Amino acid sequence: MNHVRSSAETKPRAGRGPHLSPLIQGTIGSVMILLGSYAIGWLASASPLNRYPLLIAIRTEYSGVITGTVVLTLGCWILFRAWLRLGQQLAGWPEGSLAVVKKAVWAWSIPMLAALPIFSRDVFAYIGQGRLVAAGQDPYVDGISTLNNWFQLGADITWAESETPYGPLYLNVEYWVNRLVGTSPDASVLLFRLVAFLGVILCMVYVPKIAALHKVSGAKATWISVANPLFLISFVASAHNDSLMIGLALAGTYYAATRRGVLGVVLIAASIGVKPITLVLLPFIGLLWAGSGASWGRKIRYWVYTAGLVGIIMAIIGWANGYGFGWLTVMLGTGTGAVVFAPVGALNSVLSGALATIGLPTDWLLPILKLIGRLASVGLVLVLIFKGKHSHLIQRMALAFSALVVLSPIIQPWYILWLLPFFAVTGIRDDWQLLWVYFTTAFFIAFGAADQIFIWQFLSGLDPWVKHLSTGISWAAMAYLAFGDPRTKPLFAATLPARLRRGTGPVHRDPEVPTT
Repeated sequence: MNHVRSSAETKPRAGRGPHLSPLIQGTIGSVMILLGSYAIGWLASASPLNRYPLLIAIRTEYSGVITGTVVLTLGCWILFRAWLRLGQQLAGWPEGSLAVVKKAVWAWSIPMLAALPIFSRDVFAYIGQGRLVAAGQDPYVDGISTLNNWFQLGADITWAESETPYGPLYLNVEYWVNRLVGTSPDASVLLFRLVAFLGVILCMVYVPKIAALHKVSGAKATWISVANPLFLISFVASAHNDSLMIGLALAGTYYAATRRGVLGVVLIAASIGVKPITLVLLPFIGLLWAGSGASWGRKIRYWVYTAGLVGIIMAIIGWANGYGFGWLTVMLGTGTGAVVFAPVGALNSVLSGALATIGLPTDWLLPILKLIGRLASVGLVLVLIFKGKHSHLIQRMALAFSALVVLSPIIQPWYILWLLPFFAVTGIRDDWQLLWVYFTTAFFIAFGAADQIFIWQFLSGLDPWVKHLSTGISWAAMAYLAFGDPRTKPLFAATLPARLRRGTGPVHRDPEVPTT
């Protein structure tokens, strides 16, 4: 692929004035998320913050928890609206738009760097895994419950006996965090969050670069993916290591696509070292490195180069930390459980209910569905590797990645964010595709805000009441933005086909957006 200038570079510059409003509005939303997190975000039992009088007051009183729930949930939707308005005001993506989107990422992220973990408490499991490494145990064999005081350091009980699903490189990160701050949960969370934010920065750098290769506006691709409120909440406030995995994968993809294959493969190996799921990208990285018009002999040769280089790198890392390829065994496991908004999980729920009503056993059903899903995803990946144009290679890679995610029995909200940057850089149309982004982002924001709320057990009656309160606020906010807000409702109407748009009223252009 050759470098091409982004289409945004040939257009007039984005004006400064109109874009200040969503930047400020989103920052207010982010600050509200920060403040709400101190009432209902996750704290380890061993955290000294539990002894702060102000936090005691707001986390142990009914009024504090309810207020925190309202503030955090409303903050999420103010940030969501700011994101919509920013994209609306930058419509056409003129020159200078990318700089505005990057400012939004910084402005909306910085307050969340100081938040308590929300939407997930996986970051506390990183602390336990770092302790395992420091104690000389194997995280691919032992669970964190083999160590004393693991629960007091904040990890969910589901991690008690679970092997780590992370790669050997991230185990080194966890180890060094442990060496730097010991078992201090608050300092550990901050360091893990800074590592996650490094992944966000990598995404912000390489999303527009890959978009330019596809003649797609880098500003639009960055707005859709990196400035996305779900992306920022999941990868900054939640401190998930997935952002580092995706940032390294995007960097590796860019260098492979620009024929700097060795560097690209090294970065992909680092991504696998954070989370092994990006192993699925390797065949496509080899094809990118081989270049357009490559013969099958050349493609096979570059597949060998890619696999050999990654194998050597991972073997060196495994030898250095003593865990070998234990991560591969964990990755090939089928995992446990299912969620109802994953297709496999939904099918299991429906069929289990049907079988139970007629008195038949159901314990065999989920393992069979998992196996079918796994085989179907492998089949789709193989088809996408061997079929399709070279110019669609990154899109094929995104579809292959999607097959693994969608056909898994468990889909976490942040799994969608693995895929979004790869689709954004190849172009998301302003029709049902963008509507899908709006809907999916909104759905998982509503789910995360209500699902992961910390409530002390002695506050009887609050759980699940406050979760229902959060869900109610989210549904009201979504309805208002889609049907009531005079600024944002045209965005949703504009994504509908013309025949369905009738009766919704004219799709007005935002008066704050200058005509170009």
